[in-house]
Amino acid sequence: MPDAIRSAADREAAETTARILLETKSVLFSPEKPFTFTSGRSSPVYIDCRRLISFPRARRQLMDMGTALIERAAGFEAFDAVAGGETAGIPFAAWIAERMALPMLYIRKKPKGFGRNAQIEGVMPEGARVLLVEDLASEGTSKLNFVRAIRAGGGTIGHTFVVFHYGIFPQSLATLAAEQVQLHALATWWDVVGVAEGLGYFGPGQFAAVKAFLEDPDGWSIGAKHEGATSPSPPFRGEKDLG
Repeated sequence: MPDAIRSAADREAAETTARILLETKSVLFSPEKPFTFTSGRSSPVYIDCRRLISFPRARRQLMDMGTALIERAAGFEAFDAVAGGETAGIPFAAWIAERMALPMLYIRKKPKGFGRNAQIEGVMPEGARVLLVEDLASEGTSKLNFVRAIRAGGGTIGHTFVVFHYGIFPQSLATLAAEQVQLHALATWWDVVGVAEGLGYFGPGQFAAVKAFLEDPDGWSIGAKHEGATSPSPPFRGEKDLG
């Protein structure tokens, strides 16, 4: 979301989130040896929000800010339950549900395959207004599976929350908007890179390379492949798994 249409509270939350992601080393920058995802795209940036579960003070601050953001955007009585997407969204959904004093659910990527063959675990009454929570969103496509599962199970959904939204793929918002779902996020790559640049995280030429990627991820990826991008070690989750 451009700063021009963000509230002061949203801007402050974005900056704090960016600082937390940097401090916990949940974001990495490597323009010289780009990360290669299983989708084949090369990137000079990488994020792993799953690391945040191991930092209790940081995650408490993030979940407090996330709850406040959700309530500013959707209202205080807008939901009947909070659902976490398998698997990264589950802990974040539990913490948000606790703060909002709401029942918690979790949604499998596909039905269990035996027993009740359930895709949604927990109690979701017919017509329940559900907030979907995940760790992050890149292109938004993985959210659709969870959105459709909620609706197929008799729930309604118009909002999803993530800690981090890439903010560089316009189709991510359009994909969800086509399903009449609004995406709410604490921070984007633009927030993180802006804070990192201000704090002196980048070496010579790194900021320009990262900015070039954010402005044209596909074009940057093609150029990086020509220069021989390498896969990082240990292996990272592929972009297709990020959502």
